[in-house]
Amino acid sequence: MNAVVKRFPVRLDVRRGAVDMTHGSGGRAMAQLIEELFVKHLDNELLRQANDQASFTVGSGRMVMSTDGHVISPLFFPGGDIGSLAVHGTINDVAMSGARPLYLSAGFILEEGFPLADLDRIVASMAGAATAAGVPVVTGDTKVVEKGKGDGVFITTTGVGVVPEGVQISGDRARAGDAVLVSGSMGDHGVTIMSSRENLEFETAIKSDSAALHELVADMVAAVPEIHCLRDPTRGGLATTLNELAQQSGVGMVLQEDSIPIKPAVLAACELLGLDPLYIANEGKLICICAQADAERLLKVMQAHPLGRQAAMVGEVVEDPHGFVQMQTSFGGSRIVDWLAGEQLPRIC
Repeated sequence: MNAVVKRFPVRLDVRRGAVDMTHGSGGRAMAQLIEELFVKHLDNELLRQANDQASFTVGSGRMVMSTDGHVISPLFFPGGDIGSLAVHGTINDVAMSGARPLYLSAGFILEEGFPLADLDRIVASMAGAATAAGVPVVTGDTKVVEKGKGDGVFITTTGVGVVPEGVQISGDRARAGDAVLVSGSMGDHGVTIMSSRENLEFETAIKSDSAALHELVADMVAAVPEIHCLRDPTRGGLATTLNELAQQSGVGMVLQEDSIPIKPAVLAACELLGLDPLYIANEGKLICICAQADAERLLKVMQAHPLGRQAAMVGEVVEDPHGFVQMQTSFGGSRIVDWLAGEQLPRIC
């Protein structure tokens, strides 16, 4: 709707109001919340149809779909919030297949008593991120739980996209001799969340890298359609993600510690907090595995994009029936980079 239809006698008090159980009842209060808050920010032609689903046409190619739940704490952090994160995270999951993301759906679980002003801010941020990415939210759902049975707001987003003909990017396609590339510095998001959560202050400001990567991926796929694997190293960071890919493909990997881009402030924060930056979550970075012959061309494409300026080659794929990920350290030794054991940073995305 271009403007909210004024069919309620009293407008929603977004500035001072709070979510209550009637906002999830399916009645007039819920209709008003949807109309005066969600539709106000997320309005588009498909959402405006007000059906329980969105109907759309797609072009040729393979359809892909991904869904992701977001339970991050705190809800607002330097560089983003749960609203923009919910958009970026799902767009990136779709894009890692080489797909062009088309549409999103969003499900909100709201806790009774959650301030409407905070909800308005979150939905506005989600709308801004979706508009900037060109991937609209076209359908959704809202539920309300009793006070004490939630944590403010949880968001689940689902995305659909189309993979162009001839593109076959998958986690099981890494081959011995391939190059391992990353699009930028590791650990920014996780350290930002932890520092915000614990009210820590560092000499250099650290902010989340949360961003939609689909345009960077599109440039990469246009230059090298034969990319073998793409993955965004979110929970578990670079180390766990590479272990996942090594297991899927039945190969090993060898990393070069000195080649992995990590900001000095992130290294300092990890040292202070007793964390390993290789296991820290990222929300705006990707891992690319490609044939060695394509690596330099891809690096140039990545470095030409604003989200890939710090792209680097960090290792190679090797034959290894055990699927180990190893790292050549800056001191000349080597160590196994194993799966993440336990949970370093809960509620990170």
